[in-house]
Amino acid sequence: MSRILEEKIVKTLLFITAITAVFSVLLIGVFIFIEGMPIFFKYGIVDVLFGTVWNPTNQVYGIWPMIVGTIYVTFVAILIGAPMGVGVAVYLVEIAHQRISRIIIPAVELLAGIPSVVYGLFGMFAVRGVISSLERGPLAEYLPANYQTGYSILTAAIILAVMILPTIINISLDALKAVPREYKEGSLALGVSHWQTIYKVLVPAAKSGIITAVILGVGRALGETMAVIMVIGNTPLVPAMDWTGLFAPARSMTANIALEMGYAGPEHQQALFATGIVLFMFIIVLNSVTTLLVRRKARK
Repeated sequence: MSRILEEKIVKTLLFITAITAVFSVLLIGVFIFIEGMPIFFKYGIVDVLFGTVWNPTNQVYGIWPMIVGTIYVTFVAILIGAPMGVGVAVYLVEIAHQRISRIIIPAVELLAGIPSVVYGLFGMFAVRGVISSLERGPLAEYLPANYQTGYSILTAAIILAVMILPTIINISLDALKAVPREYKEGSLALGVSHWQTIYKVLVPAAKSGIITAVILGVGRALGETMAVIMVIGNTPLVPAMDWTGLFAPARSMTANIALEMGYAGPEHQQALFATGIVLFMFIIVLNSVTTLLVRRKARK
């Protein structure tokens, strides 16, 4: 077989692989939309998206509580995890001794490999206990009884924050390492302190990569199911929009699908697929933003 023919075969196989990946995404998207759209046509997009009652037994399919629960827990997880992740990346690149980095980096990689059910178990028996002690102790007079079980948005957010750390740390680490060394040397040569160089020169220069890391962390948090199911309380109600909402039990969109698909009837299944459509759109928007940021960075 000639070398030219071998190259053509390899190129063809790689092209088929690439097309298969694209076709798989399209197939999944089309399938979800075909299964989920009938519920929007039957009950109305507004009533389904913004309805506050989820009661499949009585044909009421408002998924707003799950949308709010998903956004709430993801937002709190990012508030906790993003500063920690970026801080660890800065420490590893600019401050930590090489021997310390050799210990921390494998530990971060290990975090990425731990199964989500293990995170869920840790959340149930460790984090939930601490949150429950707060709810039944100093916060008892401010919280209703159903907010004092420990199963809450805050518990789920803490677990998610730990789960997204590897994503944020690794990508932020690469972004900081990609900053030209001349930036740091020039800043120090002007008499700027090391700390000022970090937060006024290096971090801003790596801003696109860090933002990309945070957005990918959001995507990781949005898609998590098992760990969230185990600690969030799985109550399809809109949590309070003040600080007490942190201690409210809630339900995410992924948890809603996983919990109810096994026993759902035909129309109930359509409502769950409709939930999947909303989640799918969330992920598409996040991936689009990430792609735009990467392209913008590449142009610079």
